[in-house]
Amino acid sequence: MTTEKDLRLFFALPCPPTLADAICSWRDTQNLDGRPVAQANLHLTLAFLGSQPASALDELKQLGSHLRADVFTLRLDQLRTIGHGFACLIPSQLPPPLRQLVEQLHARLSTHGFALDARPFLPHVTLVRNAPTQPHITPPTFEWHVERFGLFLSVNTPSGAHYRELAGWPLTAPSG
Repeated sequence: MTTEKDLRLFFALPCPPTLADAICSWRDTQNLDGRPVAQANLHLTLAFLGSQPASALDELKQLGSHLRADVFTLRLDQLRTIGHGFACLIPSQLPPPLRQLVEQLHARLSTHGFALDARPFLPHVTLVRNAPTQPHITPPTFEWHVERFGLFLSVNTPSGAHYRELAGWPLTAPSG
């Protein structure tokens, strides 16, 4: 049961505005069935926390501040429908720094008693919800230079969900 003080939270990579614009411009020419995700909401979820008490915010922000991973490039080059009708851009390869960031995050969340989804991590950027079929479209490759991650709040409004970043952290430049 959700109370007034519970917050719907997730850790994610926020999609840079110029990349989100390019992705949405392409998506909007593809005639994909379903409900398009708002451009401002494009992201790649690292860990979905669901409903959490507001009192957990400080602990989650502290946890996020201790994660370390290098800056990396993510190549979104596949279009697939996953789950219950989510048409998504997916990378064909998982960059090692992304795997490292997710493993650290999930380990720390588990250690601190936060329940996580049992399904394996599948990096994706949802483009359309309620997609009735698998699109048979080969997308262009969207290159995302990932430099940061954040903790986000999801708020349901009459016009749909809106995501707000509550805290953010930079990734580090690769050594060498």
